[in-house]
Amino acid sequence: MSPVTPPEPSRLERILAVMVAGIVGMSIVAFLAIIIGSWQGMTSEDFSAGIWPTVSFVPLIGLPIGFLLILALLVVSTRRRRAGEAEDNAS
Repeated sequence: MSPVTPPEPSRLERILAVMVAGIVGMSIVAFLAIIIGSWQGMTSEDFSAGIWPTVSFVPLIGLPIGFLLILALLVVSTRRRRAGEAEDNAS
């Protein structure tokens, strides 16, 4: 029996992986900024001025989008692997 090597990730999988890393990473940084700001004594009035409303909004949108992108990556990866297995079984 020959060793089975997994097929290389497709371009779509790499793009989805980078998008997940970027969006989730940005959301985590924004979340940490809010935690550090609160730790430094900022009040809710401070968070409603300047760039803080945008920083507060990023995790609310970014994390669900990241989750959906992870699901899409899982589906694409599973379909690629099943197609590879079907091709191996046909040989």
